[in-house]
Amino acid sequence: MKQYELTALFHPDVEMNLQPVVDKVKALIEENGGNIIKEANEGKKRLAYSINNQDFAVYYYFEVELPAQAPGKISSVLNITDEVIRYLLVAQDERKAKFAAKQKERKPQEEEKEEE
Repeated sequence: MKQYELTALFHPDVEMNLQPVVDKVKALIEENGGNIIKEANEGKKRLAYSINNQDFAVYYYFEVELPAQAPGKISSVLNITDEVIRYLLVAQDERKAKFAAKQKERKPQEEEKEEE
């Protein structure tokens, strides 16, 4: 399975009742054989330009692992979901992820050397 990043912009009216919408997206990912690695609520932010007469949106970020057919299926459902104003689903750069993992491993080792 390949790793992807999904950023969804939710309608600002669902800000107070966001959990059902997030659960709906999570269920969509899991129904298509995906695993959620990480998720983060980035909060309500002003948009650079109006989308569907909305100037604000709630940003929500997911890191997911998906099988090959899943991104197309997820995209088609998110396109017709009313609560989602916009979304971006992109494949993660594998080289960048490996580099970041190596950097995390090196950091504790460097800290140990400094303490000695």
